[in-house]
Amino acid sequence: MTRGVRLRDATHDDVSTFFEHQLDPEARRMAAFTSKDPSDRDAFMAHWAKILGDDGVIMRTILFDEQVVGHVAEFERDGIPEVTYWIAKEYWGKGIATQALSALLRDVKVRPLYARVAKDNVGSLRVSEKCGFAKSGQERTFANARGEEIDEVILKLD
Repeated sequence: MTRGVRLRDATHDDVSTFFEHQLDPEARRMAAFTSKDPSDRDAFMAHWAKILGDDGVIMRTILFDEQVVGHVAEFERDGIPEVTYWIAKEYWGKGIATQALSALLRDVKVRPLYARVAKDNVGSLRVSEKCGFAKSGQERTFANARGEEIDEVILKLD
């Protein structure tokens, strides 16, 4: 088995693992923008069925040492192309997010491309900047995971 990060198309079988990842309170707080009730497995599964059924979404499962450790995606929000990712908390700080986002960006050629990150999520801001994104704005947005409005940084990749 090769040690390292690899992406593959996300499958319905991965979704249970994604559900478990987002149950971690610290991970939800850092991500900030989550569902209103992260413990609602049925709602989570229905949301992911919709995502996986959308041909306009590029959704990849992130594997590290062949273990599912998260996901990375490109999608459109209101006609604007964005990227997002989630890494299981026990894999933070290992460079996995940077490698996974870089790999996705090699496949996704659309530019400009945007990312949105909670202003205090220093790790995700760093990942985005390492992958070539630059800060282009800021918004105040309601974050379900925190139950309050927070500052969100908008990043752009040309």
